[in-house]
Amino acid sequence: MLRRLENKVAIVTGGGTGIGEAIAHKFALEGARVVVNGLPGDPVQEVVEAIEAKGGYAEAFIGDVADPDNAWKCVQTAVLTFGKLDILINNAGVFLTTCEIDQYPIDAFDETVTKNIRSVFLMTRFAVPELKKTAGNIISTGGEGGMLGLALNTPYGGTKGWIHAFTKGVATEQAKHGIRANCVCPGPLDTAWTHKESGSMDGEMAESLIAATPMGRRGTPEEIANVFAFLASDMASYVTGALWAVDGGTIVGKGPVASEVPRA
Repeated sequence: MLRRLENKVAIVTGGGTGIGEAIAHKFALEGARVVVNGLPGDPVQEVVEAIEAKGGYAEAFIGDVADPDNAWKCVQTAVLTFGKLDILINNAGVFLTTCEIDQYPIDAFDETVTKNIRSVFLMTRFAVPELKKTAGNIISTGGEGGMLGLALNTPYGGTKGWIHAFTKGVATEQAKHGIRANCVCPGPLDTAWTHKESGSMDGEMAESLIAATPMGRRGTPEEIANVFAFLASDMASYVTGALWAVDGGTIVGKGPVASEVPRA
């Protein structure tokens, strides 16, 4: 079987659960050696052990990569453990609450900006010197909220919009070094974030996400990971600065916004 990431070394931030976990497994299956990053308390070691049990190679790095020391150490873990770095996946992030902007907690805003923006900047900053050596690539998790905005969590959508613009700038700036940079932009997914029992969305918001998706369902983390694997591979060698919507048609469908307007 052709493995598209054979002998590549990748870092996956936010790799303990959800999309990140699916990416880590997919990359290992495709032949990559993977550094799985997560916060203290995340099941990162369990992901590593599951990859190794299937014959793959993985290393855990526990730490908040929104901190510069941890971001640098995460990159060094890849280089010291596996000898190089080919792929950086900026997936770490938070979705903390849902409410209208005049009620949005200031501390939640600060944490959202730190975890969603600062982590991407720092990991990219420290990874680029290593990626120059391998003509590697960077893929960040954007979102349809960064394209359309996201009601009831406007700061979250704003951070994704920043990631989109940042990625395009990095793609332009680093192309001369052979580095590609792209975004995968998921729509509603079947993860803890989009269920009222386990995330910060209420039932009405969760239902509206599905109603706004032409395909009529949430996507799976594995469906998102498939696109990451393609973009990380040499099959996407002419793709850079792109925002790849993987959203079941949410963006083109425009959503059921008018249904929320009170009727006279």
